This record gives sequence, structure tokens and C-alpha cells, in this order.
Amino acid sequence: MLLRSSIFALLPLLLISGCKTPYKESDAKRKAEKKNAQDDPAFQAFLGRLRLAIQKRDRAMLEQLMTRDFGYRWDEGPPGDSVFTYWDLHNVWPAITATLNLPFVPNNPDPNELYMVAVQEPADGGHAAGIKMVNGSWRFAYFVPPDPSGQ
Repeated sequence: MLLRSSIFALLPLLLISGCKTPYKESDAKRKAEKKNAQDDPAFQAFLGRLRLAIQKRDRAMLEQLMTRDFGYRWDEGPPGDSVFTYWDLHNVWPAITATLNLPFVPNNPDPNELYMVAVQEPADGGHAAGIKMVNGSWRFAYFVPPDPSGQ
């Protein structure tokens, strides 16, 4: 009798342990969604602020939206060169506007970093823009012309 009651007591535990747990499924779904931020409201809000700052050429706002190590050229610039000087001298502003209006897609070669990128077709200039998640906030990480080495 004791054996039979023990079996009936353990049977529900065994059945429950084999069930799917919804929190595990939601965690996996959340991780998958995190890799593509295209529909993320925070990403879209950041992109809107970035587009507006580029349109107005608001350097102070752009500095706040950029990463500290913002990439804008493939070679070493001359002493005293800055991203805004480079953009002014090479009339890059229209290319930035055009690139930021393209759809952004995930590009995450490192699973610990989240990048969303937009790349122009080579016929349109081939510029690339990257937006990176840094400490929970989106930042403009790079805007570069096509790689001169062809890679």
C-alpha cells in the first residue's frame, strides 16, 4: 500500500517535469528578436533622432549619438582631422542622408555585440552605416565609403 501511494505521489511530478515551460520559450524568442532590432521602438526612435541631426547638420547632437571610436575613413587622417571636417571637405552629407534612409539589417559577427547596418548599392556610392548597441543604448558607430581594397 505504501509503495502504491508513493508511486501515485511521484507520478504527477514526473509528468510535470516533461512539460514545456513557457518562460524558456519566451527567453529563446526574446534572444532571437534581440539579434534583429529593425522593429524595436528604441532603435526606430534613435534612427529618427539620427536622421534629424544629419538633416540639420547638428554637430553637437551628432556627437552625443556617436560612439567614441566612430569610424569614418579607412586610412589614417591628417593631424587635426575630424569626422565633421572630413564630411564637409568630401561633401558626404547627402550620402549619409541617403544611406540612413535605407533599411537596416542585423550584422552580428560577434554574438556579444549587436549591430544594425545599411549599405548603399555600389552604383549609388557604396557607403555603409552602422549603428551599435552600447550599454543598452544605440549609438552611431560608423559611416564609411566603400573599402578601397575591395573587401
